[in-house]
Amino acid sequence: MGYALLLIVNAVTLGSAFAGRAMTEERSGFGNVTARSAAELYAKNCASCHGRDGRGKTLKGKLKHARDLANSEWQVNVSDERLFNSIMNGKGKMPAYGKKLAEQEIDALVAYVRGLKK
Repeated sequence: MGYALLLIVNAVTLGSAFAGRAMTEERSGFGNVTARSAAELYAKNCASCHGRDGRGKTLKGKLKHARDLANSEWQVNVSDERLFNSIMNGKGKMPAYGKKLAEQEIDALVAYVRGLKK
């Protein structure tokens, strides 16, 4: 009986530790967007039009007249706030991602787009 009780206590303790860790990772998932995950977000949501290099030279990008995100003149003239709002709310033929991505993920995409500058 004592051995069984010990096993149950250990199982509950270990289960709680794993559950607590999973909940912590889940909660911090959007608040701690890494450079790798920003690149993954860009690849998943942006690259089909803007291209991996941001230049908008894809077939879909040409059809939709996607902005060249790597253009240094454009990069200088556009604010982070404008980039954020364009991603959040959409602009022209670009869809809105405000309901699909968290604000922290959009912030990470803004930083990623800044890194595409030629």
